[in-house]
Amino acid sequence: MIARAVTILVLVVAAGAYANTAAKAEAEFARVNLHQLPLTLDGWRGIDTEPFADDVLAQLGVDEYVSRRYARAGAAPVSIYVGYYHSQRQGDTIHSPQNCLPGAGWHPIESGRQTIGTGDTAAEVNRYVISKGLSQQVVLYWYQGRGRVIANEYANKAFLMLDAARLGRTSGGLVRLITPVVSTTDDATRELTAFASALLPHLNRHLP
Repeated sequence: MIARAVTILVLVVAAGAYANTAAKAEAEFARVNLHQLPLTLDGWRGIDTEPFADDVLAQLGVDEYVSRRYARAGAAPVSIYVGYYHSQRQGDTIHSPQNCLPGAGWHPIESGRQTIGTGDTAAEVNRYVISKGLSQQVVLYWYQGRGRVIANEYANKAFLMLDAARLGRTSGGLVRLITPVVSTTDDATRELTAFASALLPHLNRHLP
Protein backbone atom coordinates (compact mmCIF):
# COMPACT_ATOMS: atom_id res chain seq x y z
CA MET A 1 0.00 0.00 0.00
CA ILE A 2 2.83 2.42 0.85
CA ALA A 3 4.61 1.77 -2.45
CA ARG A 4 1.36 2.32 -4.34
CA ALA A 5 0.71 5.57 -2.50
CA VAL A 6 4.23 6.80 -3.27
CA THR A 7 3.77 5.92 -6.95
CA ILE A 8 0.49 7.84 -7.11
CA LEU A 9 2.10 10.84 -5.38
CA VAL A 10 5.00 10.84 -7.86
CA LEU A 11 2.56 10.70 -10.79
CA VAL A 12 0.53 13.60 -9.39
CA VAL A 13 3.63 15.74 -8.86
CA ALA A 14 4.97 14.80 -12.29
CA ALA A 15 1.64 15.62 -13.95
CA GLY A 16 1.63 19.05 -12.34
CA ALA A 17 5.17 19.75 -13.51
CA TYR A 18 4.37 18.48 -17.00
CA ALA A 19 1.29 20.66 -17.32
CA ASN A 20 3.46 23.75 -16.91
CA THR A 21 5.80 22.70 -19.73
CA ALA A 22 3.51 20.86 -22.17
CA ALA A 23 3.48 23.66 -24.74
CA LYS A 24 7.20 24.40 -24.67
CA ALA A 25 9.62 23.51 -27.46
CA GLU A 26 12.01 20.61 -26.98
CA ALA A 27 15.50 21.44 -25.71
CA GLU A 28 18.23 20.81 -28.27
CA PHE A 29 20.65 17.91 -27.78
CA ALA A 30 23.02 15.79 -29.84
CA ARG A 31 22.14 12.30 -31.02
CA VAL A 32 23.14 9.85 -33.76
CA ASN A 33 20.66 8.65 -36.39
CA LEU A 34 19.29 5.16 -35.68
CA HIS A 35 20.32 3.92 -39.12
CA GLN A 36 23.94 4.24 -38.00
CA LEU A 37 23.39 1.50 -35.43
CA PRO A 38 26.09 -1.10 -36.17
CA LEU A 39 25.18 -3.96 -38.50
CA THR A 40 27.72 -6.20 -36.76
CA LEU A 41 27.41 -6.88 -33.02
CA ASP A 42 29.62 -9.51 -31.34
CA GLY A 43 29.22 -12.03 -34.16
CA TRP A 44 25.65 -11.13 -35.11
CA ARG A 45 25.20 -9.63 -38.57
CA GLY A 46 22.13 -7.58 -39.36
CA ILE A 47 20.11 -6.61 -42.41
CA ASP A 48 17.32 -4.06 -42.64
CA THR A 49 13.83 -5.49 -43.09
CA GLU A 50 11.10 -4.14 -45.37
CA PRO A 51 10.08 -0.55 -44.50
CA PHE A 52 6.82 -0.22 -42.59
CA ALA A 53 3.72 0.73 -44.56
CA ASP A 54 2.51 4.32 -44.28
CA ASP A 55 -0.54 3.38 -42.22
CA VAL A 56 1.65 1.49 -39.72
CA LEU A 57 3.99 4.49 -39.40
CA ALA A 58 1.01 6.78 -38.88
CA GLN A 59 -0.25 4.54 -36.08
CA LEU A 60 3.17 4.35 -34.41
CA GLY A 61 3.76 8.08 -34.68
CA VAL A 62 7.55 7.64 -34.62
CA ASP A 63 9.99 10.29 -35.83
CA GLU A 64 12.57 7.65 -36.71
CA TYR A 65 12.88 3.88 -36.46
CA VAL A 66 15.05 0.95 -37.37
CA SER A 67 13.80 -2.58 -38.04
CA ARG A 68 16.37 -5.30 -38.60
CA ARG A 69 17.04 -9.01 -38.45
CA TYR A 70 20.33 -10.15 -36.91
CA ALA A 71 21.76 -13.65 -37.15
CA ARG A 72 24.88 -15.56 -36.18
CA ALA A 73 26.01 -19.13 -36.72
CA GLY A 74 24.37 -21.70 -34.46
CA ALA A 75 21.68 -19.37 -33.12
CA ALA A 76 18.12 -18.41 -34.01
CA PRO A 77 17.71 -14.97 -35.62
CA VAL A 78 16.85 -11.88 -33.61
CA SER A 79 14.37 -9.30 -34.90
CA ILE A 80 14.85 -5.81 -33.51
CA TYR A 81 12.70 -2.71 -33.59
CA VAL A 82 13.81 0.60 -32.15
CA GLY A 83 11.37 3.51 -32.42
CA TYR A 84 12.40 7.05 -31.54
CA TYR A 85 10.17 9.97 -30.57
CA HIS A 86 11.70 13.44 -30.54
CA SER A 87 8.75 14.85 -28.61
CA GLN A 88 5.95 13.18 -26.65
CA ARG A 89 4.15 16.38 -25.67
CA GLN A 90 1.38 16.41 -28.27
CA GLY A 91 0.00 12.87 -28.16
CA ASP A 92 2.72 10.94 -30.04
CA THR A 93 3.65 8.52 -27.28
CA ILE A 94 5.19 5.08 -27.23
CA HIS A 95 2.89 2.14 -27.87
CA SER A 96 3.49 -0.73 -25.45
CA PRO A 97 4.20 -4.14 -27.03
CA GLN A 98 1.70 -5.51 -24.52
CA ASN A 99 -0.97 -3.92 -26.71
CA CYS A 100 0.59 -4.45 -30.15
CA LEU A 101 1.54 -8.14 -29.93
CA PRO A 102 -1.95 -9.49 -29.10
CA GLY A 103 -3.26 -7.43 -32.01
CA ALA A 104 -0.95 -9.45 -34.28
CA GLY A 105 -2.27 -12.74 -32.88
CA TRP A 106 0.49 -13.39 -30.32
CA HIS A 107 -0.61 -14.13 -26.76
CA PRO A 108 1.58 -13.89 -23.63
CA ILE A 109 2.03 -17.12 -21.70
CA GLU A 110 4.81 -15.97 -19.39
CA SER A 111 6.04 -12.58 -18.21
CA GLY A 112 8.70 -11.19 -15.92
CA ARG A 113 11.92 -9.20 -15.86
CA GLN A 114 15.39 -9.95 -17.21
CA THR A 115 18.75 -8.32 -16.50
CA ILE A 116 20.84 -7.40 -19.55
CA GLY A 117 24.31 -5.89 -19.79
CA THR A 118 27.07 -5.99 -17.19
CA GLY A 119 28.61 -3.59 -14.71
CA ASP A 120 27.59 0.03 -15.18
CA THR A 121 25.52 -0.81 -18.27
CA ALA A 122 23.37 -3.47 -16.56
CA ALA A 123 19.62 -2.83 -16.76
CA GLU A 124 16.37 -4.60 -15.94
CA VAL A 125 13.99 -5.05 -18.89
CA ASN A 126 10.69 -6.78 -19.64
CA ARG A 127 10.67 -10.42 -20.74
CA TYR A 128 7.67 -12.11 -22.35
CA VAL A 129 7.12 -15.55 -23.81
CA ILE A 130 4.39 -15.34 -26.44
CA SER A 131 2.62 -17.97 -28.52
CA LYS A 132 0.60 -18.26 -31.70
CA GLY A 133 -0.61 -21.77 -32.47
CA LEU A 134 2.39 -24.08 -32.03
CA SER A 135 4.95 -21.28 -32.36
CA GLN A 136 6.56 -19.54 -29.41
CA GLN A 137 8.82 -16.51 -29.18
CA VAL A 138 10.75 -14.73 -26.45
CA VAL A 139 10.46 -10.95 -26.32
CA LEU A 140 12.63 -8.44 -24.46
CA TYR A 141 11.61 -4.81 -24.46
CA TRP A 142 12.28 -1.60 -22.60
CA TYR A 143 11.94 2.17 -22.73
CA GLN A 144 15.09 4.25 -23.15
CA GLY A 145 15.98 7.91 -23.25
CA ARG A 146 17.07 10.91 -21.21
CA GLY A 147 19.77 8.84 -19.54
CA ARG A 148 17.54 5.98 -18.37
CA VAL A 149 16.61 2.41 -19.26
CA ILE A 150 13.19 1.63 -17.78
CA ALA A 151 11.08 -1.52 -17.84
CA ASN A 152 7.92 -0.24 -16.15
CA GLU A 153 5.54 1.64 -18.44
CA TYR A 154 4.09 3.80 -15.66
CA ALA A 155 7.49 4.70 -14.25
CA ASN A 156 8.51 5.70 -17.77
CA LYS A 157 5.52 8.04 -18.04
CA ALA A 158 6.27 9.57 -14.64
CA PHE A 159 9.90 10.24 -15.58
CA LEU A 160 8.73 11.61 -18.93
CA MET A 161 6.70 14.28 -17.18
CA LEU A 162 9.41 15.08 -14.66
CA ASP A 163 12.07 15.35 -17.36
CA ALA A 164 9.87 17.67 -19.39
CA ALA A 165 10.06 20.10 -16.48
CA ARG A 166 13.62 19.36 -15.39
CA LEU A 167 15.39 18.94 -18.76
CA GLY A 168 12.96 20.48 -21.22
CA ARG A 169 12.93 17.16 -23.09
CA THR A 170 10.37 14.43 -23.73
CA SER A 171 12.42 12.48 -26.26
CA GLY A 172 12.69 8.72 -25.88
CA GLY A 173 12.36 5.37 -27.54
CA LEU A 174 11.15 1.81 -27.37
CA VAL A 175 13.52 -1.11 -27.90
CA ARG A 176 11.95 -4.49 -28.72
CA LEU A 177 13.84 -7.72 -29.44
CA ILE A 178 12.22 -11.01 -30.51
CA THR A 179 13.61 -14.47 -31.19
CA PRO A 180 11.78 -17.75 -31.92
CA VAL A 181 11.89 -20.63 -29.46
CA VAL A 182 13.67 -23.43 -31.31
CA SER A 183 14.50 -25.78 -28.42
CA THR A 184 13.58 -24.32 -25.01
CA THR A 185 12.51 -20.91 -23.74
CA ASP A 186 15.58 -20.87 -21.48
CA ASP A 187 17.89 -21.29 -24.49
CA ALA A 188 16.04 -18.59 -26.42
CA THR A 189 16.17 -16.25 -23.43
CA ARG A 190 19.90 -16.86 -23.00
CA GLU A 191 20.63 -16.02 -26.65
CA LEU A 192 18.35 -12.99 -26.68
CA THR A 193 19.89 -11.69 -23.45
CA ALA A 194 23.37 -12.05 -24.94
CA PHE A 195 22.31 -10.07 -27.99
CA ALA A 196 20.59 -7.40 -25.88
CA SER A 197 23.72 -7.06 -23.76
CA ALA A 198 25.81 -6.52 -26.91
CA LEU A 199 23.31 -3.97 -28.25
CA LEU A 200 22.75 -1.94 -25.09
CA PRO A 201 26.07 0.01 -24.98
CA HIS A 202 25.50 1.27 -28.53
CA LEU A 203 22.04 2.68 -27.87
CA ASN A 204 23.12 5.63 -25.73
CA ARG A 205 24.26 7.49 -28.85
CA HIS A 206 20.89 7.01 -30.52
CA LEU A 207 18.58 7.34 -27.50
CA PRO A 208 20.51 9.81 -25.29
